[in-house]
Amino acid sequence: MSKLVNPHGGGELKPLLLQDAALTEEKKRAQSLPKVKITSRETGDVIMMGIGGFTPLTGFMTKADWQGVCDGMKMASGLFWPIPITLSTDKSTADSIQTGADVALVDSESGEILATMKISEKYTIDKAHECMTVYKTTDLEHPGVKMVMEQGEVNLAGTVKVLSTGTFKQEYGDQFLTPAETREMFKKNGWSTVAAFQTRNPMHRSHEYLAKIAIETMDGVLIHSLLGALKPGDIPAEVRSEAISVLVENYFAPNTVIQAGYPLDMRYAGPREALLHALFRQNYGCSHLIVGRDHAGVGDYYGAFDAQKIFDEIPKEALETKNMNIDWTFWCNKCGGMASQRTCPHTKDDRILLSGTKVRAMLSEGKDLPVEFSRPEVANVLKKYYAGLTEKVEVKLSGHSAR
Repeated sequence: MSKLVNPHGGGELKPLLLQDAALTEEKKRAQSLPKVKITSRETGDVIMMGIGGFTPLTGFMTKADWQGVCDGMKMASGLFWPIPITLSTDKSTADSIQTGADVALVDSESGEILATMKISEKYTIDKAHECMTVYKTTDLEHPGVKMVMEQGEVNLAGTVKVLSTGTFKQEYGDQFLTPAETREMFKKNGWSTVAAFQTRNPMHRSHEYLAKIAIETMDGVLIHSLLGALKPGDIPAEVRSEAISVLVENYFAPNTVIQAGYPLDMRYAGPREALLHALFRQNYGCSHLIVGRDHAGVGDYYGAFDAQKIFDEIPKEALETKNMNIDWTFWCNKCGGMASQRTCPHTKDDRILLSGTKVRAMLSEGKDLPVEFSRPEVANVLKKYYAGLTEKVEVKLSGHSAR
């Protein structure tokens, strides 16, 4: 019988999505509550709370939680948490809400009421401090920094009752799986050791190689795609999902891979985001997180393997889900296939370094992807997408992706 890792915090999964009569009643009550519009990032956080992905959080963080997470990666309770999960609004909206009052949280894009929240605290933060501790920079060119600096002046803390998972189920169907659902699938397959492969890109040959290394030593792999908002130029989730599906169908052994998606926006926080990725994969039932080159990074803000090193800097008991570190991977012409710095004895002149950014750059310029970069079935899906774009997408190579 398979034994999966415990949800974060050691207890049971804590999905905050209401059900049945309680849901109907709260939806009705929400209509009469003051409305607070929330951003795409906050919408993703609400939905993750709803499905239990952010177990054991019960709502948005207090100032003490925010401070503790920024400065020491732990909440006021002592619970390990690497990135603040906060909700903000403008000063006039905050002034109109009394502490202790209930509000309805409205997705600013769809207009749907996603949750109700009991306000326990209103507070301001030093945004630059959050950026320096979490992102290691205050450069507004960094998309995560830009996100923080543009958020509202006042943070609202409090418990939430989630009323909806938005449009993710309608858009992605069976690919949008909750932690309870992935855990059930792992148990049904008899899996105990499961490696999560985090991706915001279609899988090129290097990604395929990483997943197959994990399959050699684990019961299975969860290819877990981000379904929330990305930065301009990134490939949309539905295209990415189709590309991954054809790859798994044609190049992976049966019953070794489950493909799923989760509703968060990328924060591009590099090492800290790698820890968050491991934390919520623990809730999904994964024993390991594959951590390769520049995990969750952007540009050259982080060292190529900083996201691996940070796992050595946290207490051993902080997470049950462990990092599965894999070295820089590439196609080697002399080896005649994929290899890593640990296995290939040849020089850089023999190696073709792959990255999602390089793949996007070539496709945006109308170039064919060589077989060393991408499987032909995957390339066909991506070429079709780029051919249908009405405006040319400019992709800049920078940082580790430019090597």
